[in-house]
Amino acid sequence: MNGSLIVTGTDTGVGKTVFSAALAGAFDAMYWKPIQAGLEEETDSALVARLSGLPASRIPPEAYRLNTPCSPHRAAEIDGIVIDPARLNPPLGERNLVIEGAGGALVPITRDLLFADLFARWALPVVIVARTALGTINHSLLSIEALRTRGLDVIGVAFVGAANEDSEATIAELGKVRRLGRLPILDNLDRDALARAFAAHFRIADFAA
Repeated sequence: MNGSLIVTGTDTGVGKTVFSAALAGAFDAMYWKPIQAGLEEETDSALVARLSGLPASRIPPEAYRLNTPCSPHRAAEIDGIVIDPARLNPPLGERNLVIEGAGGALVPITRDLLFADLFARWALPVVIVARTALGTINHSLLSIEALRTRGLDVIGVAFVGAANEDSEATIAELGKVRRLGRLPILDNLDRDALARAFAAHFRIADFAA
């Protein structure tokens, strides 16, 4: 990993926050979640802090914290907030930065701005996190196509879940994308277990843009 990168998912709930925590921890990096939608449960930034071991100084605050756990465009409307894309600029720092989007690449931030469009403005390489369960081939290939259409460099796909050799290989072959590895579901999800799983299933060199 050389510089900043973006972590997006093929859908919501695929495990990209846990993966982001593992990645940020492995690289001793910074982590930033531009928009947090949903505040009743543990936020993504709080989860990353707990699972990565990063100090608070390396987890800059979100640009927007919205109450409702739904698409940011709608959560902002419910809260009576207008999201200003000019505020969504990656924080500067001396370390690598892992930026985590919300949901998938085509989740709307406003009524006329998708996360993929924001990623294109940043022109940073992207890692796609995909589940291994049924439906992942379609979701993954659509995500790859949407990002590449906008000129983004897709570093590869990181899978989360039980092994599914054919689906993982098919996505890599048809999507012409690097298969970065697979993070298994951990019975006891804590910082040490996550770090061991990441080290066992991923190679640091594969995250070089």
